[in-house]
Amino acid sequence: MNRIAQSGHPNCVSADRVFLTAEWQHLAMLNYEVDAGLLLRFVPAGTELDRWNGKVFVSLVGFRFLKTKLFGFLPLPMHANFEEVNLRFYVRRQVGGEVRRGVAFIREMVPRWAIAFIARAFYNENYVALPMAHQIRALGDHGLRVAYRWRSGKRWSAIDLETCGHPELPAEGSVEQFIAEHYWGYAAQPGGGCVEYRVTHPSWKVWQVRQSAFEGDAEEFYGKDIAAVLQGEPASAFLAEGSAVSVMRGRRL
Repeated sequence: MNRIAQSGHPNCVSADRVFLTAEWQHLAMLNYEVDAGLLLRFVPAGTELDRWNGKVFVSLVGFRFLKTKLFGFLPLPMHANFEEVNLRFYVRRQVGGEVRRGVAFIREMVPRWAIAFIARAFYNENYVALPMAHQIRALGDHGLRVAYRWRSGKRWSAIDLETCGHPELPAEGSVEQFIAEHYWGYAAQPGGGCVEYRVTHPSWKVWQVRQSAFEGDAEEFYGKDIAAVLQGEPASAFLAEGSAVSVMRGRRL
C-alpha cells in the first residue's frame, strides 16, 4: 500500500484551498551534496536547511506537468501539459510539535510564459520561460531513457538518465525517501518573510539508474559556485514515477 502524505494538522486537508491540480510524471532527479554555506542566502525566512544523515543536498529535477487545472477545476487551454526543470533544496520549519519538511527553489524553467507569470505572481517563485523538450523511451531490458532539455540562446542544456530494474517504494530512511517526500513549499518574498504552501501526493515508486548526466551552461542560471557543483557527479540519481498532485494556496508567514 502506498504511504499517503498526511503532513500538517489532521484538519488541514479540509481547511486548505486548492490552487492547482495536475499530474507529475517521470521525475528525473539528480542530487548533489553541497556545503550548507552555499545555500544560506536562499533559505526562506522562518525555515532552516533540512539534512539527511547530516548532509545537505540540491536536486536538479526534470518532469512532466500534465492535466493542469487552476483551483482543481479550471483547465488552462494550451497550457495543460508541459515540461518543468527546477533546481531545489530542502528546508524544514517547526510548527508547535510538528516538523514541516519542505522544498525551496533556486530557479524553475517551463516552456510557457503564462505558467511562469502565474507562479511569479502568486508565489514569487523564480520562474523563467524557455524553449523545452523531453524524451521518454522504453529500452529493451525494461529500462527507460528519460531526458529533459531547455534552450537559452542557441545552446541546449539537458538532464539525461537511464533506469534499471523495476520501480519500488523507497526504503524507510533512504536518501530517495528524503528527496522525494517533502510535502511543503517555501518561497522567499520581497521585503522579507516567505510564503508557505502544502503539496499532497502519495508516495512515489522510484527506479534506480545506471547512468545519469547533466550537460549545459549551469552558470547562466545558477551562478558560478552552484554551476561548479552541477558539473560534478551527482551523489545520487533516480527516476520517480509520479502521480496526481494538489498544490494548495500559499499563506504569508
